[in-house]
Amino acid sequence: MPKPAKPAIKVIARNKAARHNYFIDETYEAGIELTGAEVKSLRDRAANLSDSYCQIRGGQTWLYGLHIHPYQYGSVWNVDPDRKRRLLLHRQQIDSLDGKLRAKGMALVPLELYFDEHNRVKVQIGLARGKKLYDKRDDISRRDQDREIQRALKERSR
Repeated sequence: MPKPAKPAIKVIARNKAARHNYFIDETYEAGIELTGAEVKSLRDRAANLSDSYCQIRGGQTWLYGLHIHPYQYGSVWNVDPDRKRRLLLHRQQIDSLDGKLRAKGMALVPLELYFDEHNRVKVQIGLARGKKLYDKRDDISRRDQDREIQRALKERSR
């Protein structure tokens, strides 16, 4: 009997600005501590990751600025949509990240919020260095050149 296909992850929200504003050196997958009403709201894909960031305080990793819209049928069970949320990482990962964040110019940025194959909410966070304006311009010009090449190849294949 063939093995059933592994269910794919379901992306809830992406932080597109993060890849534009930062060089991502390493990525980590972290769990996130949520209430039931927040998870139900996320099933409707009601979240905003832009302007969010992570910090390590008191030996724990916290996510600030993630906006999860209140659940439509939550009533009294809805919590503050912009509250800080604890990220679940292993102690060794937190200590390693804390040491790396002490370097100048490093930041911990959430990249993606998704349901994994077991339907648990996960956050992909990245250890990032800020880009200068000229780096951003280089990325934009490189993307435009790639787009032109793809157009030319498509026209040639017709």
